[in-house]
Amino acid sequence: MKKIILTLTVLLLAFTLFAGGSKEAADGAAGAVKIGLIVENTIDDKGWCQSMYDGLVQAKEELGDRMEFSYTEKVSTVDAGTYIRQFVAEGYDLIIAHGAQYKNAILEVAEEYPDVAFAFGTSSEIGPDNVFTYMPESEETGYLSGIIAGMMTKSGKVGMVGPVDSGDAARYMRGYIMGVESVNPNAQVSTTLSGSFSDYVKAGEIATTLIANGCDVLTGASQQAIGALNATASTDALWVGQDLAQLDTAEGQAKCLAASAYNYKAVVIGLVESLENGVKGGQCIPMNFNNGGFIFGYNDALDVPAEVKAKVEQALDEFTASSGVLADYASVEL
Repeated sequence: MKKIILTLTVLLLAFTLFAGGSKEAADGAAGAVKIGLIVENTIDDKGWCQSMYDGLVQAKEELGDRMEFSYTEKVSTVDAGTYIRQFVAEGYDLIIAHGAQYKNAILEVAEEYPDVAFAFGTSSEIGPDNVFTYMPESEETGYLSGIIAGMMTKSGKVGMVGPVDSGDAARYMRGYIMGVESVNPNAQVSTTLSGSFSDYVKAGEIATTLIANGCDVLTGASQQAIGALNATASTDALWVGQDLAQLDTAEGQAKCLAASAYNYKAVVIGLVESLENGVKGGQCIPMNFNNGGFIFGYNDALDVPAEVKAKVEQALDEFTASSGVLADYASVEL
């Protein structure tokens, strides 16, 4: 059963049923920008979907009555159009379909409803006048992970569990290789793709194989990565996370040295402000350390040597000072 759950609004009024599930309805502040979120997995997946949900929560905390939002979980690409239209019918101002797999559904519905704003990512495309896109320049976060892996490996072998070679995952994986090579050019980086963003079991199997082949520091991209992290639990392998939420898990506390995270709060606030100014799309919003689109943190429960932190801080300073530092990431081969 799928649910649309209205959160962080002023007053809960009633429960009403609609096809496929239940809905909690609430009164928002007059004039508030109403945002509907659609995700493929769940809002507590310790990865891709949770990062956008957390961004909405944080944006709500800052914007207060200027926005309200709802979300729908576990939406397949086949069903996406139905749920997007449901939000439109309920008067939402902006519908965010969080994943490039929703591109076709968003563009189709956006053409039908030119007065409603839509957004999807990751994509660097410039869409129609009522469609925003957003693109994390995650070669930067991957680079930091690679520095840590390259300096912390004892075997000289590090691993990466990827989903598919596209979008921000492709950028993260290439950044990771660049980061490893910058500090340990002799290290061997083994990359395996699962072919899915959300196959936790396959990600765990890949991680197990990489560890068996001698990789002692691993990372992974997309929400499936939590399956790979879990696979390190009974081994000596360490992990570098793509999302700070991974530090909150038992396995993360024991294995995850550090992690980056996408700061979707900045994206959401930018979208709300654009709508308030009458702009409904036609823009791509980049995310990087320079514009506050990324954050980074260490696991206080694990010891990361000072020399490793110094290298990370050096890279962070460069990324914060200027965007596009790793503009040649696309030339890296997996």
